[in-house]
Order: sequence, then C-alpha cells, then structure tokens
Amino acid sequence: MKIFYIVLGTIGLVLGAIGAVVPLMPAFPFLLLAAYCYAKSSKRLHNWFIETKLYKNNLESYVEDKTMTKKTKIKIMIIVTLTMIVGFIMMHKVPIGQIVLFIVWLFHLFYFIFKIKTRPSEQA
Repeated sequence: MKIFYIVLGTIGLVLGAIGAVVPLMPAFPFLLLAAYCYAKSSKRLHNWFIETKLYKNNLESYVEDKTMTKKTKIKIMIIVTLTMIVGFIMMHKVPIGQIVLFIVWLFHLFYFIFKIKTRPSEQA
C-alpha cells in the first residue's frame, strides 16, 4: 500500500506542478492529493513536500487554518467555471448532464464563498 500512495502522490505532484503553470489546469486538488498520499506513505517524502515552494504557495494556508487569499479563491473559481462551461457546452444534447454540472458549479461557488474563510494577502 505504501508504494501505491507514493506513486499516486507523485502523479498528484506532477499534475499539480503542471497546473501551477498551465492556466486552465488546477493545481490545488492535485497538490492536496500529493500531500495526503505522501503523509500516508513516507514521513521523509511528506516533510520534503511541505517544505517546497509549490506547497507553501498553494496549500499551506488552507491545510493549516482552512483559509485562502481572495486572489487564490478567485483564481480557483474562474478555472472551475471555465472548465464547467466547456463541459456544459459539450453536453448540449444531455440536459440532465447540464443540470448536474450547473448544480455542482453552484455548490462549488457556495463552498468557496461561504465555507472557506478569506485571509488577507501577504504584503511583500
């Protein structure tokens, strides 16, 4: 099971790193997956991962106190909205699929607006 978590965590890390650079690919869920898998598999890998700039810039505040900066929340909401729009358009012949996507999108907005606290952004 340990090897499974290491492999899955590494896949999450690679996809998260790509998502940090590619505009329409989200980094957050993949990096969260990597953090979880590394914590389950290897203390050394987990300690290494939480010291990376990728972790500190994308996950640290959320993992520590369930907060995000306004900029991060908006970025995630825009990416998910654009992704949902593509799915919505592609399902033009599947109205129930469009309804499900719309409900998921509303839940996503509700969660990010009302459930995740906004913290002030760090001033350099």
